[in-house]
Amino acid sequence: MAGGEGLRVSWMAAEVVFFDVETTVPNQPGRRFWIMEFGAILVCSRRFVELDSYCTLIRPGDLMAAPETSGRSDGITRGAVAAAPTFEEVADRIFDVLNGRVWAGHNIQRFDCARIREAFADAGRAPPMPAGIVDSLTILNQQFGRRAGNLKMATLASYFGLGKQKHRSLDDVRMNLEVFKYCATVLLLESSLPQVLSNDGGVHGPAVLTRSRARGEELAGKSPPRCPTPPPPQPPSRRPTRNGKKEKLAGKVFMWLLHEYTLNFGSFLLYKK
Repeated sequence: MAGGEGLRVSWMAAEVVFFDVETTVPNQPGRRFWIMEFGAILVCSRRFVELDSYCTLIRPGDLMAAPETSGRSDGITRGAVAAAPTFEEVADRIFDVLNGRVWAGHNIQRFDCARIREAFADAGRAPPMPAGIVDSLTILNQQFGRRAGNLKMATLASYFGLGKQKHRSLDDVRMNLEVFKYCATVLLLESSLPQVLSNDGGVHGPAVLTRSRARGEELAGKSPPRCPTPPPPQPPSRRPTRNGKKEKLAGKVFMWLLHEYTLNFGSFLLYKK
């Protein structure tokens, strides 16, 4: 079996879970992170749509570490988590959600995965194990660059008109999924541009429909919407990494995601009104 075909089969057979944790913020020496909320969505690896979800507030081991008021307007306060279940009480469910699946999320390799391991260690339990990890921050740094200015989730969401980041676990993972889709579509269009442009410089296919729509709106006395001029793309950072092979594999997985997603939804997005 060819390497590309093997990747296709293994990815299509995988179960993908996007997850996010919201935590306390250590603001004094000796303090640590405590999980206050866990949220996850199970995603179809073929169609890239949400299949199921799970979210729960969690009472931190040190309740006083939770803020009395929310500085980010996310609603996660000491009062909100005081009556929430402890991590030990929801550990079985979180284990079932994560174990044996491909983990996906934004900056999960450096933050969320570590918090999950810490929480299971506190509970005296073995942590769930991923079938693989797809970190959108790492992959977009390699593939998408700095088109949006930076790679913070809030910045990417604003760039694509997806609204403000709410810093709630379930909302954030759903936003993460949509950002991933939009980035994949942009990369597909860029890679397909030489095939779309004709030899005489004319544009064919979906762009003709776009011009027709624009003309119709002008005749109706309305100005067609204009796409904002994006900032010039910046090259991705070249910081050395210890996980070069893993990141290379993650990049291949992302490009397969791009292919599968755009294969199913690309034409819909191009013609969507």
